[in-house]
Amino acid sequence: MPRRLILMRHAKSDWTDGDATDHARVLNPRGRAACDVIGPWLAKHGYVPDEVLCSDAARTRETWARIAPFLPDAPAPTLRPDLYLAEPGRMLGALQGASGAVVAMIGHNPGIGSLASGLLADRPGHADFARYPTLATLVADFDVDDWADIVPFTGRAVDFVVPRDLTD
Repeated sequence: MPRRLILMRHAKSDWTDGDATDHARVLNPRGRAACDVIGPWLAKHGYVPDEVLCSDAARTRETWARIAPFLPDAPAPTLRPDLYLAEPGRMLGALQGASGAVVAMIGHNPGIGSLASGLLADRPGHADFARYPTLATLVADFDVDDWADIVPFTGRAVDFVVPRDLTD
């Protein structure tokens, strides 16, 4: 059975609290609004994960918490400290240990954008793919029966969207 990955960068975070550590930053109003358009988009297209691997940073946790209510039977996230500001190799390792048929991973740039580029055989033609801006969302399929078998440059991009695509 093929595997599907929903690879998301966290939504826009709030920089106004000068006392908050980077790890503790939450979403700003624009980030929360972006979740409110990406969640319904995922649901409309049937892009619903059965497993979620999420950095344990406040902004990634809040991103999933705001998207999940739009999805039927959305799973609780597995919070992963090792995904906080992780390099692509660490994220790939986490993905190779996944068990769901459809896995969502929520992380940070530059790692998440580099992982997206490194997993796909052909990159989407979207102008923002190389930047992988906040809440950029890639849906990619892999012809493997087990995530342990995933290797770079074998994924097929099914969809790629940024929140601005859904609000303009």
